[in-house]
Amino acid sequence: MSMNVPPIYQSPLLEKSIQHLAQAGIELHLSKKRVKNINFRLKPHQLLVSVPLFISPAQAAQAVMKRVSWAIANHPQVLEQYKRQKLPLAQALTADSTLLLWGKEQPFTLNHDEKLAYYRQHLSEAIPALFAKWQPIVGATANEIRLKKMHTRWGSCNTRARRIWLSVYLPAYPIECTEYVIVHELCHLHHANHSRAFWQTVATAMPDYQHWHDMLAGKTGKLD
Repeated sequence: MSMNVPPIYQSPLLEKSIQHLAQAGIELHLSKKRVKNINFRLKPHQLLVSVPLFISPAQAAQAVMKRVSWAIANHPQVLEQYKRQKLPLAQALTADSTLLLWGKEQPFTLNHDEKLAYYRQHLSEAIPALFAKWQPIVGATANEIRLKKMHTRWGSCNTRARRIWLSVYLPAYPIECTEYVIVHELCHLHHANHSRAFWQTVATAMPDYQHWHDMLAGKTGKLD
């Protein structure tokens, strides 16, 4: 069986769902979290399920069973979207052609390794002021900020450790894009998922976030 399921939730009913998912190349990852509802997230070859602490194993198994057909039907589309996103983004960000800094073309070129170092330096220099600006507005503070070479994500947040990761490629785009990513990840410290309440928090902090969100989405990156 392909799964990552706490022993307490394992049952014949859940095993049947796991088998159906595995036939479609999907692994089930089920975890208990401090959430209000059962949350489903379909990713390439993974169905991630977050179960509230008060939900019984039988209820969890029933909920997963009802979503198996949905996951299998939508998985090909998720795979195709992932393929379309990953290749263009990797090509755009690693190309040794025009060098951009905060969305503006620079009068020189760098190879890939030099470009990474260049972006890392400028992002590192910008981070203190940007977090000092946005943390009071969002009303949340990160314990740690790290930079990472990410081709398919602009940022991510470990809510338990209050650790935020930013893509080292962000300085290629207008600095407002980096500000949006920071706001997005800080808002996850209030809401761990992408619920309506989460997006309302983002909009309250940064009313024009949609413009910068769409700009980054057009470059096929994701946020977590």
